[in-house]
Amino acid sequence: MKIDFLADTNFLIYLHEGNESIKGFLGYDYGISVVSEIELLSYKKLSPDHEKKLKRLIQDCFSIDLSPEIKNITIELKKEYSVKLPDAIIAASAIQFGIPLISADKQFRKIKGLDFICIDL
Repeated sequence: MKIDFLADTNFLIYLHEGNESIKGFLGYDYGISVVSEIELLSYKKLSPDHEKKLKRLIQDCFSIDLSPEIKNITIELKKEYSVKLPDAIIAASAIQFGIPLISADKQFRKIKGLDFICIDL
């Protein structure tokens, strides 16, 4: 399976909400980190209907699990850039697979070696 980019959690939220800011990315194949899946489905106020829709959305994506290589890159990113653990895992996943990361979270800009595309809201 070809993956064009890694979608950050906020990208998936915007997709779920029908936000126009991600419209230009919809014709591409994207992956998600297992971290994004956990973040999306662990929201306490998630209704059963929204949970079903999110699970369908996740099923349509290539899911990237935590591998030893991603773990090692994550450790280096945490040391060098002091990013939050979930963000470090997501960035490490994009780096490991050699694909861009798409997010509205501007903090990813500081990570050298990460092909980052910022969603402008």
